[in-house]
Amino acid sequence: MTGLLGAGRGTLRRDLALAGLYLVGGLLIVATGAYREVQPAPAEMRFLFSVTLAVTCAGVALRRVAPRAGLAVGTVGTVADVLLGVSLATILVYAQVLYDAVVYGPPRLWRWLLWITSVLAFGLAVAGLVAVGSWTGVAAGIPIVLAGTLPVLTGLTVRQYRDQAAAERDRAEKAARLAELDRRQAITAERTRMARELHDVVANHLSAVAIHSTAVLSVPGLERPQVEQALQVIRENSVQGLAEMRRMIDLLREPAADGPHAPALPRTVEPGLTTVDRLVAQARGAGLDVRLETTGTVRPLPANVDLAAYRIVQESLTNALKHGAGRAEVAVGYDPGLVRLVVSNPLPEVAGRGATLGAGAGLVGMRERVELLHGRFDAGRRGPAWLVHAELPTGGEAT
Repeated sequence: MTGLLGAGRGTLRRDLALAGLYLVGGLLIVATGAYREVQPAPAEMRFLFSVTLAVTCAGVALRRVAPRAGLAVGTVGTVADVLLGVSLATILVYAQVLYDAVVYGPPRLWRWLLWITSVLAFGLAVAGLVAVGSWTGVAAGIPIVLAGTLPVLTGLTVRQYRDQAAAERDRAEKAARLAELDRRQAITAERTRMARELHDVVANHLSAVAIHSTAVLSVPGLERPQVEQALQVIRENSVQGLAEMRRMIDLLREPAADGPHAPALPRTVEPGLTTVDRLVAQARGAGLDVRLETTGTVRPLPANVDLAAYRIVQESLTNALKHGAGRAEVAVGYDPGLVRLVVSNPLPEVAGRGATLGAGAGLVGMRERVELLHGRFDAGRRGPAWLVHAELPTGGEAT
């Protein structure tokens, strides 16, 4: 609020200074007697031209803070000046008042001013024609055109350019805001994707770690080979989980963060259906009997489809390991235009009634991955087994 008041005071000071300059210039014209070139007036009334000039200059001072009031004040001063005998100085200042009223006044004001000045000019031209009796009398309307209509037209042109510039600025600001919103939405979507990816990486490996560590602690009298086998699975899942987390962190880092001459670091294997054998081997090492079947011609897939398919198989095997009866079947089908995934595992009798495997974030994450790729996803109990079925479109080139 203080800033707005300060801006208003600064505007008024500038307008007062401009009005003062007009008043000084007009007084010089009055003092030199130049008004006599317009229409002579009695000597005892000449000082009144200074008064009408000051009143009209007051309209200039109000041009931006109160444009309609400024027009009214300037019109009163000019009409009084015309009744006294028409001063050139006042007429010149009033032209500025008309211009300011069009530029700074309400949008409809310029229409009224253009109509009034045009009617006055036409009326004086007709009156001059009738009075003189020849076409030279039409010149009587020229002063109104010069001092009234032309300032209005000039102000209208300036106002239109100003409004057009303001509209362009507004459109540019809206475009910038929309671009910023799009950028923020893209960042949010990417963060959501990375959070889902982090969940899959951590949850799958930690689930295997938790299952085997619980087995070691809950089964008494395990022989050392069995303990070593469980610890080996725990170690492999821990190392693999850390490796994939490092890979995700590398993807988030700026390329320039390491410098152009930084030594190359060993990269982990990119997750995808080409590495599903390794995923199946890990599940077998964790104690899950997995059978893998691949149909169709194996082909490169788009990166987003390849990663989504890998994560769906990974999450399904993790659920089978946690909640299943120790067996799982994975079917990968390369069909024309899509890749089909079917993962099924029998449910233990204890969980046979009302079991909803993967009903938490894992199932939600799988469904979201498929929906983002405009595919089909279904998961649920099918008789004595739990079935995950996903179809991912493979349109476009592999990246």
